[in-house]
Amino acid sequence: MRYDIAIVGAGIAGASLAAKIGDRARVLLLEGEERPGYHATGRSAAFWSETYGGPHIQPLTTASGPVLKAGGYLDPLGAVHIGRDEDAGAIAALLDEFAATPVALTGVDPQPLVPGLRPTWTRGVSEPTCAYIDVARLHGDYLAQAARSGTELVSGARVAAATRRDDTWRIETEDGRVVAATILVDAAGAWADEVAARSGVVPMGITPYRRTMVQLQTDPPVPATLPFVIDVSGGFYFKPEAGGRLWLSPHDEHPMVAHDVAAEELDVAIAIDRLEQAVDWRVVRVERRWAGLRSFAPDRLPVYGMAEPGFFWFAGQGGFGIQTAPAAARIGAALLLGAGPPDDIDPARYAPQRFRR
Repeated sequence: MRYDIAIVGAGIAGASLAAKIGDRARVLLLEGEERPGYHATGRSAAFWSETYGGPHIQPLTTASGPVLKAGGYLDPLGAVHIGRDEDAGAIAALLDEFAATPVALTGVDPQPLVPGLRPTWTRGVSEPTCAYIDVARLHGDYLAQAARSGTELVSGARVAAATRRDDTWRIETEDGRVVAATILVDAAGAWADEVAARSGVVPMGITPYRRTMVQLQTDPPVPATLPFVIDVSGGFYFKPEAGGRLWLSPHDEHPMVAHDVAAEELDVAIAIDRLEQAVDWRVVRVERRWAGLRSFAPDRLPVYGMAEPGFFWFAGQGGFGIQTAPAAARIGAALLLGAGPPDDIDPARYAPQRFRR
């Protein structure tokens, strides 16, 4: 089979890009797992925050906001970044690094905003635009849009090798499938460098990091009015979920080889200990625990663009790939199809050439 563009990876990155270009090219979406979104996309903490990822990610998040709101994928949540007196510098730095952006941040007393917050947490920054994001519906809608535009999705087809000759990629999958494409897009997330290596392309140094999440039942139950709460020093974050539950992460990052990760008991214990240092709630039960892989390039910015002839990078989205998906897909489509860059985002800062100088 011959395609214009073969996209490796059907998580949020590959699905959103296929949805954007499927009506203008013959597109194949290759997914290594039996179902798309099994790894990072399906294990997201499911929030949209303009500060998450830092000021160089913020333009992608902010530009994605109107699309996500119009589609009904966001629900109000709000966030408060909290700290103790010794975190005054981190609070000031947070306000300073976003001062030149449109993100609405305000210094606040966090005590009235977080019931049960221990009295040592005296510093706060409010981020009212933070929202829940319906990850499953967003991902499913992208896949459906791609299918309607003619994109062919093949699951359970991990790339074994790819070679390029006469401006054509010959792609072999581990299940014995062989396809041809003019352009090969690497949207394989934590496996992005592995796909590059199997294609004879120099890897970007994209590293997967394990991140832990737990769902807790607490006493008292978590109020529905609780905002998303982030330790400004990076020790934890948590947010309310249905039924008075809490989703909690110790904000951990463990570099590792890409694989199907699971939560480690030590990280779960660390998460609960950090929560109990912040609030006076009693943890009644750990109802769920899971982990996902967040993949970063060395400078922690995504990589969008052609680094080698016919090989297009669309990877390194860290933990912000879902909240930035609409803007990222717009950039990817413009670069792939030869259109002009978006007016509101400079794609040059995310180009792979920054690692090839």
